Amino acid sequence: MSQQRDFAASLRWWRQRKGHSQLELAGRADISQRHLSFLELGRAAPSRDMVIRLAAALDVPLRQQNALLVAAGFAPVWRQTDLAAPELAQIRYALDFILAQQEPFPAVVVDRHWNLLLANAGAGQLVEFLVGPLVSGTAVNLADALVAPGVLRPYLTNWTEVAGYFVRSVEADAAVDGTTATAELLKRLLAYDGVEAALVAPPGPTSGPVLPMLFRKGDVSLQLFTTIATLGTPQDVTLQELRIESFFPMDEETAQIFRNWSKANAAKAAQS
Repeated sequence: MSQQRDFAASLRWWRQRKGHSQLELAGRADISQRHLSFLELGRAAPSRDMVIRLAAALDVPLRQQNALLVAAGFAPVWRQTDLAAPELAQIRYALDFILAQQEPFPAVVVDRHWNLLLANAGAGQLVEFLVGPLVSGTAVNLADALVAPGVLRPYLTNWTEVAGYFVRSVEADAAVDGTTATAELLKRLLAYDGVEAALVAPPGPTSGPVLPMLFRKGDVSLQLFTTIATLGTPQDVTLQELRIESFFPMDEETAQIFRNWSKANAAKAAQS
């Protein structure tokens, strides 16, 4: 009965979070509204297949689908595999290929909470130029690096616009996944000085089709925009939560700077 109550509360929470009425969700899951009502009240116990069907109808992420299964008394069905595990070798190959194809421009792979997992040489060159070389093995969270006062912020001339947009995207993530980890990330970002003001700041003048990241250090200016890609039809929690962010130059001057950095690094490597 305790498990039924746990599942019932979780199901009701997800339905309300997604903005569906009982009738709408019942239609999406192809069950009767009466049956759904009984499940939400804890008066009926779901089968394993019913949990998965309802989770799919609600578009619940795989990690939270596992949590719903556990709440209903079943074992999780979706694996969470370390990215370095042998069974993900082909996925890792694909990610490395994407990062290599982006050279000399930056590209990174992050998890759902913006912890850095992989980066190409272009990303390393950008970071080294702005803040200096990182010690190998240093844990990096790109959300903190972007929003916190002392990392990228001093060099990002349109930080208010970029940080406001980024934090709103984390707010959307928190609304979608409902996890404590994402809620804690959002709370941490909101606590940084200037973030609350950035969220309510009027939009700046638009001069292009996308919001760029405008970096300046000394006499060097960089104008970049980003794209974010995910893996199609993931069947693993780790893979569903991966994001591949690629940075592209907004002008030829920025592109040439990255090409020059790449050539300089290649020459240095050839001499060593």
